Amino acid sequence: MPNDAIAPIPLRGAPLPLAQSGARPTQQQQQAPDEVRRVAEEFEAIFIAQMLAPMFDGIKTDGLGGGGMGEEMFRPLLIERYAEALSKAGGVGIADSVVREMLRMQSAAQEAADGAAG
Repeated sequence: MPNDAIAPIPLRGAPLPLAQSGARPTQQQQQAPDEVRRVAEEFEAIFIAQMLAPMFDGIKTDGLGGGGMGEEMFRPLLIERYAEALSKAGGVGIADSVVREMLRMQSAAQEAADGAAG
């Protein structure tokens, strides 16, 4: 049985719903300009990187091909790439919330500008 045929199992008590890879975007997400979506995903990636970084602080690697100054320099870059990949794969839902809030703020600012002009 292929993996894509298996339905995701919801976690009881999970604070956020799990994103499904085949989930359809909402109408508001479809209407969101590409730039707003990109900025929201970048914000989510930064947040995820900040949450991942402490997980790697206690990991020490030694021996042939591991550890040293090179690993210390490049580990933050690896964590950033992990965070970007997680965000693009659906993330934890922060990007969707940021897009909604940015669109709400834009419409409120537009209404205020229209009200001041009229």
